[in-house]
Amino acid sequence: MAAEKMALAKAINESLRRALDADPKVLVMGEDVGKLGGVFRVTDGLQKDFGESRVIDTPLAESGIVGTAIGLALRGYRPVVEIQFDGFVFPAYDQIVTQLAKMHARSLGKVKLPVVVRIPYGGGIGAVEHHSESPEALFAHVAGLKIVSPSNASDAYWMMQQAIQSDDPVIYFEPKRRYWDKGEVSTEAIPDPLHRAKVVREGTDLTLAAYGPMVKLCQEVAAAAAEEGKSLEVLDLRSVSPLDFDSIQASVEKTRRLVVVHEAPVFFGSGAEIAARITERCFYHLEAPVLRVGGYHAPYPPARLEETYLPDLDRVLDAVDRSLAY
Repeated sequence: MAAEKMALAKAINESLRRALDADPKVLVMGEDVGKLGGVFRVTDGLQKDFGESRVIDTPLAESGIVGTAIGLALRGYRPVVEIQFDGFVFPAYDQIVTQLAKMHARSLGKVKLPVVVRIPYGGGIGAVEHHSESPEALFAHVAGLKIVSPSNASDAYWMMQQAIQSDDPVIYFEPKRRYWDKGEVSTEAIPDPLHRAKVVREGTDLTLAAYGPMVKLCQEVAAAAAEEGKSLEVLDLRSVSPLDFDSIQASVEKTRRLVVVHEAPVFFGSGAEIAARITERCFYHLEAPVLRVGGYHAPYPPARLEETYLPDLDRVLDAVDRSLAY
């Protein structure tokens, strides 16, 4: 079947539709996911086609949504729950980290909880407070959770399929600023493994590692650097937990320099773990310290200031120049 060009949000919709059609135990739950189709219309049309018992409009109670999903998973269902915005997940944090993440270990492997928690995250849409945060590191610190984030429509489609099929809970971070970016999606392709990083641009002088919304920015940085004769490799990490350190190491052994880019604050962010591990693994290959570019250690600012807060072309290029200057 030929690939079809579609927006990232549409790719998630099509993936959910395929899963609902293939398995009657798959459910979609969340605030306004049914009749409205979600605030970003990611679930548009699903309730109409699959009914209110499969695509469920829930009360505004995130802890209750995740708690209900856990109960359903215990009875053999595969719930896909939506947290409407990143900043709304914290009422459900207790359910996620003390129940969802721990049940497999608590039961000595006898109980599996195949729950997907969809979280639109990140900035770039001019939203108000608690609508543009990047809390992935908070979840990556918790054993028992898988954390992934697609950067393009094809990965959005296939990573959702893989997340739903997983017997372990998956936190699926959707880069909301990329919802309307279009790309080719083949629904008959053989997908990459869920937690494997992917080189999306080859280079020799430095590696840019990113995931979710920052991959496109890193590709733009690499294109700008190429005009100055610099060859940058762009690595789409795709998964935050587990991290594909082998692929990062392979790239860094080739380029000998690494800059990690994410929207979340640099302080105690996922880039810190990457920098520490790669320094341990690649100490004799590195020609510069691993550098990080991300948000500031401050509450997410009002919309008029978010472009100052978020990493941009110049900030990443500055990190590239600092690394190459060593």
